[in-house]
Amino acid sequence: MSGPTQRSSLLGAGVVVLGASLFGSLGILSKLAYGEGMVPFAFVTWRAAVGALALWLFIVVARRPSAIRAELASLDRRARGWLLLAIVLASLLNLASFLAFANTTVALALLAFYTYPAMVAAGSVVLGRERLDLARVAALVLALGGMAAVVLGGAGAGSAGRNDLLGMALALAAGVCQTGFVLTSHRYRSLPADHVTGALLLGSAIMAAVITLAGDGAAALAFPFARLDVLALLLYVGVFAAAVPSVLFLTGIRWIGGVRTGILMLFEPVVGVLLAALILSEGLQPMQLAGGATILLAALLVQRTAGHDHPADPMDTIAIVPAPGGP
Repeated sequence: MSGPTQRSSLLGAGVVVLGASLFGSLGILSKLAYGEGMVPFAFVTWRAAVGALALWLFIVVARRPSAIRAELASLDRRARGWLLLAIVLASLLNLASFLAFANTTVALALLAFYTYPAMVAAGSVVLGRERLDLARVAALVLALGGMAAVVLGGAGAGSAGRNDLLGMALALAAGVCQTGFVLTSHRYRSLPADHVTGALLLGSAIMAAVITLAGDGAAALAFPFARLDVLALLLYVGVFAAAVPSVLFLTGIRWIGGVRTGILMLFEPVVGVLLAALILSEGLQPMQLAGGATILLAALLVQRTAGHDHPADPMDTIAIVPAPGGP
């Protein structure tokens, strides 16, 4: 592997792992918000709305409004259709994920959702977009097995949900939505990653707000205004557990491809489990430690297989993360 390509590959992997780590904090942060009186759909609304607002403010400050309009105008009708589909997929993903957690254990929901890297790998091969050699298959199997050990290793026997089959089906549906997003993300590649993410978060916020108003009422959405500590938590969540990691995730797909990104994103449940142990004093089991080590091994293996398939593209430069070789 050449020097510049290797550096680009390592930077892309680092971007994805950082995004996965930030996403991994979401479980702990949501529990803290629920403990203070937030209802789940209102939490989803605030997370997406704050993330969208932060991103669009950043975009407007970093670029002239005329430049933003020019970039949006550069999309043809077909690309705009694909972007609209991405917004719908992101909104459905949030909805299905929440309903999955409400109907089964977090462990089983995560186990079902994180089958999406395998779906991405299969789809990429069928579409002829990426080749899946023996080393990448081994890395994928190791990563999925490690994730299962991390998630199930801490699942208590008394934590069964009301309807595990429904919950797992919803989580699988969320995984299908994630797969569709990854496999179609190249359709609007000319649009910067932060623009795409801002649109996705805005769509998710609107859908979650409608559901919150219908189910819990306006008081649920207004609750954080009466609690400055909760409002501060939601502002942090919106920026660092929604906007930034979502941009990093899409950037990773563009830089190193969907298969490697999906494998590296399996660090998310590992980080979630570690944070639960540190903050909530939830003990780590030997199986979970072994699973984390297996995912790390898979990450090292998939990084060694990185070739020239997915060099960083200068068009994918975003304001939050500099492109390889940039300032």
